[in-house]
Amino acid sequence: MEAITKLSMNVCPYIKSHSVQALRQISSKSSLANEAKQCPFMKQALKARESSMNYSTATKPVNATAIPQEVPKTSAYSFKSDNLVDGKIGISELDLSSNETKFDYNGYLNNELEKKRSDKSYRYFNNINRLANEFPKAHRSQEEKKVTVWCSNDYLGMGRNKETLAEMKRTLDKYGTGAGGTRNIAGHNQHAIKLESELAALHKHEAALVFSSCFVANDAVLSLLGQKLKDLVIFSDELNHASMIQGIKNSRAKKHIFKHNDLNHLEQLLAQYPKSTPKLIAFESVYSMCGSISPIEKICDLAEKYGALTFLDEVHAVGMYGPHGAGVSEHLNFNEHLKSGINKVETETVMNRIDMITGTLGKAYGTVGGYVTGKNNLIDWFRSYAPGFIFTTSLPPSIMAGSSTSIRYQRSNIMDRISQQKNTRYVKNNLNNLGIPVIPNPSHIVPVLVGNAADAKRASDLLLEKHNIYVQAINFPTVPIGEERLRITPTPGHGAELSNQLIGALDSVFNELQLDRINQWESKGGLCGVGEANASPVEHIWTDEQLTLTNEDLNPNVIDPFISPNPVSSGIIV
Repeated sequence: MEAITKLSMNVCPYIKSHSVQALRQISSKSSLANEAKQCPFMKQALKARESSMNYSTATKPVNATAIPQEVPKTSAYSFKSDNLVDGKIGISELDLSSNETKFDYNGYLNNELEKKRSDKSYRYFNNINRLANEFPKAHRSQEEKKVTVWCSNDYLGMGRNKETLAEMKRTLDKYGTGAGGTRNIAGHNQHAIKLESELAALHKHEAALVFSSCFVANDAVLSLLGQKLKDLVIFSDELNHASMIQGIKNSRAKKHIFKHNDLNHLEQLLAQYPKSTPKLIAFESVYSMCGSISPIEKICDLAEKYGALTFLDEVHAVGMYGPHGAGVSEHLNFNEHLKSGINKVETETVMNRIDMITGTLGKAYGTVGGYVTGKNNLIDWFRSYAPGFIFTTSLPPSIMAGSSTSIRYQRSNIMDRISQQKNTRYVKNNLNNLGIPVIPNPSHIVPVLVGNAADAKRASDLLLEKHNIYVQAINFPTVPIGEERLRITPTPGHGAELSNQLIGALDSVFNELQLDRINQWESKGGLCGVGEANASPVEHIWTDEQLTLTNEDLNPNVIDPFISPNPVSSGIIV
């Protein structure tokens, strides 16, 4: 109705020629019909209505005449029969112009881009081409210009793993490049069935569902839960990834944001609601920009106390934590899972207390895609209702086959995880010894605090141009303004020689740009855990004892195990 009114005000000469007050007065009088008869279009409509009414006395027949050629001079209308198309207003022929000017789209876009440039958060993408046979080397736009990559999320170097590559090539030759469509139409195949079975077995959950990316998985799952579960309240950690924030927004559910890893704040928020109110706690295991690890077990305790579901994003942990790479939730019961291997642990573990685990295939597993695991009926519900799954083209067979191979490889190879952790410790310890401010954390992330966007960009550029080292600067909105940093991620391929090159280069850059070191942050009161008084020491989640393990310590049942297909992948027949 509002749209019709707006159109009338622009098109109808009668309405345009009267003030709003005058129109209100006319509408309150009985003479409204007489006024309407002054309109050539309303006049015809009223005549048609009168002719269709049943009268007790005969009436004169209504002549089937068209709209008068000329509008009476007493009318305010200027429409003529030329304005009509098949007896209707020819809108395309009318002059609908106004004194207003159209929105300045280009001006808006340019202003927004200028904001990014002025606050130094505008992002430049470097041309970095990773070389599979020379990992972690890459070349720039010209192949002879090689650099060492220190910020890749290919955390274990699986992007060049020979077994994964061989399986992908074999599948590519046999089944082609694409999936052929969505799973429900043309994309379901043995590769999807196998991959989802592998993922469910990895997390020791009943079932799994694969998405095109973990961003899509997080968005699809969280938005569906909020839209379908009436009165659901979502509790989200303030440092959650953008994909989770997007999913929560799209869910339209009521939400609360709790302070990062703050259990007291989380409980205060949970306690506001009756236990019968549906709730969901959404959090990550490893937070990728600061390297912190969530108190998963204690969050599970709160979830049970207040009747909440748990949604855990293990994107930056799968492949790298736990004896088999299932993530931090597996790592928290390390010895039990090490002993049981592929089998489920007889006692309750943190991993099976989690209702939903999401993860990625595009980081430590070296391929692409995302997934969610959980109970059979929950995963079947996502499969049946989530638009982000139903209407998205499936991953290609070669990607899914390669992902399954990568998971199986890492399940039976603990040495990559141990090498990564040892290289991480080496870099962190030596940078701290030089006073270079590494934000303290227990994970594999090495965030070097810079403190402003311009300096972070200059440091990144200097490392690349002068030292042939690629480390991307991280700025707003990924991190808060004033907490800009360089994010370094050692891998098993970054041994002592490459690590020493990085350490020396960072020392040189900090000197050349006169960037603040730990003692200078201390004099300012500290930031992000750097230079803060009375800060507790942070211990790595991998213990010294765990770093002495070898593949021989793994249960033999993890080597090339048979894993039964899960019926949820194809749909459960009843």
